[in-house]
Amino acid sequence: MAHTTTSRRTRGRLLRAQAILAAAAATALLSACGGVEVRDGGDGATKDASGPLKLAVVPKAVGADYWNTVKAGAECAAQRAGDVTVQWDGVTAETDVEGQVNLIQNFVTKKVDGIVYAATDSSALAPATDKALSANIPVAMIDSGTSPQPSTVPLFATDNRASATEAAKLLATELGPGNHEVALVEFQPGSQTNTERVDGFKAGLAQYPNLKLVGQQPSRSDVNEARRVTENILTANPKLAGIFAANEPSVLGAAQAIQAAGKSGKVVIIGWDAAPDEIAGVRNGQISALVVQNPFKMGYFGVDKMVKHLRDKAPLASADTGVTFVTKENIDSAEIKAVLEPSCANPPVQ
Repeated sequence: MAHTTTSRRTRGRLLRAQAILAAAAATALLSACGGVEVRDGGDGATKDASGPLKLAVVPKAVGADYWNTVKAGAECAAQRAGDVTVQWDGVTAETDVEGQVNLIQNFVTKKVDGIVYAATDSSALAPATDKALSANIPVAMIDSGTSPQPSTVPLFATDNRASATEAAKLLATELGPGNHEVALVEFQPGSQTNTERVDGFKAGLAQYPNLKLVGQQPSRSDVNEARRVTENILTANPKLAGIFAANEPSVLGAAQAIQAAGKSGKVVIIGWDAAPDEIAGVRNGQISALVVQNPFKMGYFGVDKMVKHLRDKAPLASADTGVTFVTKENIDSAEIKAVLEPSCANPPVQ
């Protein structure tokens, strides 16, 4: 019996010694790695804070020049950060709100490290953001946010309301004295950016009682629909003097309708965005001015700030990405060229 007790004590001492050695080995390994900080990867696993990251970047829709520039900015930030993968995906039409909700949910299910996206509908996408946050996946918004917008979710976007107010001033200046009939081609009711641009433009018009709003129609962010509604507005209002078209497809469709009606240069167009055909329209006088955002900066900021948040625990804070007004007089200036032709060799700074 004494022999048995001694053997058990010996085995106990051996097990305790092994545990101490294992703990020491683990400590030595951490020290060799420089005391690397770990974080929750969203799926219960831990990841090296400086290790590879997978970010989902979701535009309102794929295909338009505007969103392609957002993508370029996002990929530039990922490249400069290093070891960051951008999973770019989006619906084919901004009207596919349900499709975007499902897409965000899929990225939550896949447990990406962070989600950067532009909401097609401010109310409908709010629950999708909440689901991501509940899964410990941080979210940043670009271009368009949600309503409500969580305090922990930043928005990197244009001051749409102020810029649209300025668009009304540009239209009034171009039309000059006298009474004029004008129209508004908005794009996607329910979208935060659409609401802000409509409200801002109408606020601007209120400062010019000589401008009368005689038509307002949505293009659903479709060039053909924009052309159709502009044709209807022209037919109903033969004295129409000016149009504010609030996004790229709206501008292109409105310009086509005005050209087909033989009124190019007679109906003033103040547009938004800077697709190649829009820039050509400014150069040939078909479009008087463009409100040009900085989609490259939006994409860049969205990814850059998200990476810094994940790796360095930097707080996420909203930022105004700015706007530029492009006319035939300034289109070839260095300032405008920098916005129209962004480069990853000279990335945005804040």
